[in-house]
Amino acid sequence: KAEDLDPVFNYNPDYQYKIRKDDKISISVWAQDDLSVGSVYGIYNSNEVYGKWLLVDAVGNIEVPKVGSLNVKGKTVVEVKNILKNRYAEWLVTPIVDVKVLNKEVSIIGEVIESTTVLLEKDNNTLVEVLTKSKGFDFYANLKKVQIIRQIGDTTHTAYIDLKSSDDFLSKNIQVQPGDVVVIPTKKHKNFDKRISILIPFTSAITTVAILYGTLKN
Repeated sequence: KAEDLDPVFNYNPDYQYKIRKDDKISISVWAQDDLSVGSVYGIYNSNEVYGKWLLVDAVGNIEVPKVGSLNVKGKTVVEVKNILKNRYAEWLVTPIVDVKVLNKEVSIIGEVIESTTVLLEKDNNTLVEVLTKSKGFDFYANLKKVQIIRQIGDTTHTAYIDLKSSDDFLSKNIQVQPGDVVVIPTKKHKNFDKRISILIPFTSAITTVAILYGTLKN
């Protein structure tokens, strides 16, 4: 139910990602290749393939060409962009600057065809949007108890979502954030099916009934 949802998962229309330690940052300055790192304006936008990014270090700094050490931890992309525009304006006329975080990802694991990470290109992303970018669910996927795990500081928060029910769907299609882990759990009868498929060929009818009864009872 929506009222049972952990408040950290409440929808926030003004949500903006805040840069973290170990994030990979690209900086693009129009017509200024010497200032750009992984420029989206250049002919060759190789970025991560060839390591064209700046890594946020342990204290939250990146080393920016001609600017030097800049602390970006806890800042939004918009805030970093404005800081750089102001610095570049000291020697450029109306600098055009773009800043990107290259590793904003959500992980999808569990009863899926293939565990995967989904790159988030924007700030406002929903659970269903992310799931549509996966490769699909396995037969035993339990969509009634999808889990979204979010780490905030030293505390782990978990939301349990029933995607099989159409009731109050908008509140359940929650906003996911970079670093979230989406877990598609297993239906309870998966292990039951496996045990029966292995044991039944080697048991008598009476033993089979006993196995069935014991498994269902548990």
